[in-house]
Parts: sequence; structure tokens; C-alpha cells
Amino acid sequence: MTTTTPLLSFEDYVAYDDGTAARYELVDGELVEMTPPTFRHFLIAKCLEQALDAAIQQLGQPWLCFRAAGVRTGIRKSRLTDVCVVTLEQARERQGNALIFSTPPLLVVEVVSPESVTRDYRYKRTEYAALGVPEYWIVDPLQAKVTVLQWQEGMYEETVFVSSQPLISPTFPGLDLTVATILAAGDLAEDEETL
Repeated sequence: MTTTTPLLSFEDYVAYDDGTAARYELVDGELVEMTPPTFRHFLIAKCLEQALDAAIQQLGQPWLCFRAAGVRTGIRKSRLTDVCVVTLEQARERQGNALIFSTPPLLVVEVVSPESVTRDYRYKRTEYAALGVPEYWIVDPLQAKVTVLQWQEGMYEETVFVSSQPLISPTFPGLDLTVATILAAGDLAEDEETL
């Protein structure tokens, strides 16, 4: 005899608390636990958040940058982003509620880990495109590249950047960031080891 676990609704997911610090995505009504980020992953996401915060300030836009915010991508689906940029209006809509956006962020960034390759390149790409996220970056330290995906006519057009190439972002046209700089953020410099 098999027991089936009932599928969670989005509302069940938002209210879910198992009393631990575990983080979950909702995938087709089922909770999927996310592994904690590696140190390198964390440092790269932090670098990107800081660079995007500076770019937002330089552009003078009423935008906000968040790490680990949720994005609802379907009826029973919600993903956790590594970094995302939203409008002030979107952020105000979430004030006092769970930080899960139901409308498409301006930009979503995912940093690839060994266990997230398929999820970041395939599943999230499809879900973010279906939601209409205008720009999606896949930062891949494993292959030393950044893929910038721009949403056009219902699908993503991709551009791959490597090495010292500057990233070209439709959302952040004056961004001064290279793949090498992003990936180097994941490694502590030798002089920082003594801190």
C-alpha cells in the first residue's frame, strides 16, 4: 500500500514552516529542499548584488536588488533566486508578506552549482521565459562563463560571455562588469586569508 502526499498549493507553500532553517522551492506542488550555497557561490552572489545596487544608484532608477527572493513561476511553482532586481512598486506589494514575487522581476540571476546545472539551464530558463522575466543571467563558475538571456517574443535570445569580456545587459546598459571579475569574487585573495 502506498501513501500519496497531497500536493501543496502556492498558499500552503507560503505558509509552510517546518521549524528549521531549511529553504525550499515549490515544484509542481512538492517541496524541494535547496542545499545551502557554497562559500564561492555566496561570494559571487554578494558581488553581483553589490554591483547591481551600484548600477541601480548610478541609473537613478527606483529599483531594488535582493538575494534569495522567491519568484512564483506557476500555479504550484515557486523558485528561489540567487539575485533579482525588482521595481519599488513590486517590493511595496510584498511589504509585510513573504518575499515571493508573482510578477516578473526586471532581472534574475542564478549562480550554477554542481547540483543545479539542469535546474538553472533548463527548468528555470523555461519557467522564467514563460513568466516573461525580461533578463536572466546564468553565472556558471563550473564553465567560466555568463549567459545573458533576453526575453523576446516569448522566448530567450542568449549571449554567452567569457573571460575579460564585459557583460552587456539590456537592463543595465552602463554596467562595468566582466566574467573574470564576477568569478574572481568567489575566491578570497591571499591577503584576505589573514583577516
